[in-house]
Amino acid sequence: MNRREAVQSITMLLGGTLVGANAFLTGCKANDNNKNTKAFNPDDVAYLDEISETILPATSIPGAKAAKVGQFMTVMVNDCYDDNDQKVFHEGMGKLNDLSKTSYSNDFMHITPQQRHDLLVKLDTEQKQYMKTKKETDPSHYFRMMKELTLLGYFTSEIGCTQAHRYIPVPGKYEGCIPYKKGDKAWAL
Repeated sequence: MNRREAVQSITMLLGGTLVGANAFLTGCKANDNNKNTKAFNPDDVAYLDEISETILPATSIPGAKAAKVGQFMTVMVNDCYDDNDQKVFHEGMGKLNDLSKTSYSNDFMHITPQQRHDLLVKLDTEQKQYMKTKKETDPSHYFRMMKELTLLGYFTSEIGCTQAHRYIPVPGKYEGCIPYKKGDKAWAL
C-alpha cells in the first residue's frame, strides 16, 4: 500500500470528515482552480514542523518533526485544499504566531516547549467551540486543519506506520480476534 492509498483508506474510515476530504477521496489531484497557491518557504516548513512536533512530540518513538510532517502539510495544502481553505491555513499560521507574541512576547519559534503546548491547548479549545457553532458554509478553523494534517501526515508516514503502530510488513492470514493488552500499540493499516 502506498501513501496515497493509505490516505484514501484513512479518509474513508473517518467518513470523509477531514477538511478537503473530497480532494483526498479523489486522489488529491491538483486542479487548475488553485491559481492563487501561495508558496511555502523553508521557514514555513520549519514553523509547521514545530507546531506538529508540539502536537505529536517525540517520546520513546520519533515525533512529527522526524516524520517531516511540516513538508507533508505544505504539499497537502497546495495540492488538495481549495483557495479558501489555503487562505484560512496561511492566515492561521500568522494568527498563531501573533497569539504567541501577545501571550508570551515572542514568536512561536522562540517560546518554550511548555508555552507552545499551552498555546496549542488554548487554540484547540477555541477550535472545538468554533466547530460546534460554525455554519456549513463557514470555513474550518485553521488550527483544526493543522491538527488534522499533523495526524494524517504522521500516521501515514513510515515512522507512524512502523514505529507508532505494531507493524508486520507482509501480513499473514486475517485474524479477526487478536488478544489486546492495555498499553499495546494499535495495528497499522
